[in-house]
Amino acid sequence: MDHVARTPKQVAAIIQRQRRHSNLTQSGLGEKIKLRQATISKLESGEPVRLDTLLDVLSALNLEMIIRSRTKSSPEDLEAMF
Repeated sequence: MDHVARTPKQVAAIIQRQRRHSNLTQSGLGEKIKLRQATISKLESGEPVRLDTLLDVLSALNLEMIIRSRTKSSPEDLEAMF
């Protein structure tokens, strides 16, 4: 399933949802990619993290980032998905 995210909070929600779906705790995910639980928590709250950290987390959750031109969806339409 594709997810569209335009804000850090939306990215955070997708990551948290996938982590839970994968039956991983924040600590468990952190151990898998050698990050502290606090770093996973920071990411899931929408705080800034390094790009390589984000990519490592996405990979560990079997997700990938695709960059494309924006669709015409309104911010309200996107928020309704979360």
